[in-house]
Amino acid sequence: MNYSTIKKTAVAASLVAALGFAETAQAQTPTVFGGRSQYRTWSIGVQGGITTPNTILGGQNAFGQKVGYFQNKVGEYYGLTIRKQFSHLFGLELEGNRGRIKTYNHDLAGFEGNSGAEGNGTAKSAETSVNWAASLNGVFQLGTIDFMRRENAVNFYAKVGLGVMAHNPVQFANNDFTGTEVFNKEGQWGEEIFGDREATGDRDNRLTGFVPVGVGVKFKLSEVVALNLGYTMNFTDDNLLYGPARYDGKQKFSNVYGGLEFTLGSRDKENLTFANPVATLYDELKDPSLRNEVEALKQRVSTLEGTVDQLSKDSDGDGVSDKFDKCPGTPAGTVVDGSGCPIKFPEAQQLTDGTVSGYYAPIQFEFDSSVLKTESYSTLDKLAKELKDSNGTVTLDGYASAEGTEAYNMNLSTDRANAVKQYLVNAGVSASNINASGKGESNPVASNDTEEGRVQNRRVEIKK
Repeated sequence: MNYSTIKKTAVAASLVAALGFAETAQAQTPTVFGGRSQYRTWSIGVQGGITTPNTILGGQNAFGQKVGYFQNKVGEYYGLTIRKQFSHLFGLELEGNRGRIKTYNHDLAGFEGNSGAEGNGTAKSAETSVNWAASLNGVFQLGTIDFMRRENAVNFYAKVGLGVMAHNPVQFANNDFTGTEVFNKEGQWGEEIFGDREATGDRDNRLTGFVPVGVGVKFKLSEVVALNLGYTMNFTDDNLLYGPARYDGKQKFSNVYGGLEFTLGSRDKENLTFANPVATLYDELKDPSLRNEVEALKQRVSTLEGTVDQLSKDSDGDGVSDKFDKCPGTPAGTVVDGSGCPIKFPEAQQLTDGTVSGYYAPIQFEFDSSVLKTESYSTLDKLAKELKDSNGTVTLDGYASAEGTEAYNMNLSTDRANAVKQYLVNAGVSASNINASGKGESNPVASNDTEEGRVQNRRVEIKK
């Protein structure tokens, strides 16, 4: 595989990769911004500059092998561009140029021909007319910044592409591009392009493939116009770019340019070239309406924080916030219910004068039940023994928590009192000595707003 084939393969692969990048960039344009439809994506540009027969990468000049033998002259170069921006990172550009490339020697070139090259070796200067050059370039946005304002206005980019140019090299006997034309094949070139050539000898220009590689910077002058400055190295697939010379290698040239780029479309839309969607999303100062929304959000957050602080404030330290505390200022260590009020436990009952002596804790019941718990048996057995020994009397008051209707809870509390009475009667206590009654939901010993409080209210109290 020769050099030409390798170059074509590499360039084709790079263009395929660039097109794939364009599709990816299109798919990854943030949908939160509505896609490319809300941006201006087409632009045209005019540019002009100068050419030089070498590049910043160095290398030999085909017209003189030794550095001291040649001097570079500049030629004019100008053209047009049409670009489609696919995302804020990538675009495709069609570029067309024309102009001249010049080079000369202090002394004669001194060659004796090369690989079939024509000429007598007496040339001191060469001028290549580029009648037209066209290329398709991938343009990669490297960064968009601004040092002075909160608006993107300086854009750095790099580009690479593949193109064709029609040119005609002319060599002169003098080193000032005058005198006898010692080489000029205008009208004698063939249709050759890319790879091995077989001249047909009937064309004014020689066709050559080339790869432009460059960098540049754009300055946003207005919403429509931008100043475009750049430098491009052009690597050709031609060893006769300047005509026959001692060095039989693929030639190159570079051009420096400046120009204006005009964005097409509605002025109401932002230029995608200078857009940075992520920066725009976080830039509160760019859009007044966005700034106002952010300020309003900050106010809401501040208000919410104040509300949370108020809800969590507990001045008396009883575990219930001030907003819900119905009994503020309770002493430290006081046992309170869910509303912050102290829990009133039943006082011990002293039974004298023919009654039962000592205190008996209330008999507790399950929810919606009048069945005695087994843990109540020992208390009731003790109570039955004291009643039988003293022939005393006792009062049983049944209660219920606040679930259900008052009538239902009244019946439930009566059933609970009778359940205790029946146990005592079965244990040998005279029924006439026992007064059992239901009190319903009245006289709660704890809050009915919490389950802990409702458990305490399901009870039968033992009194005189």
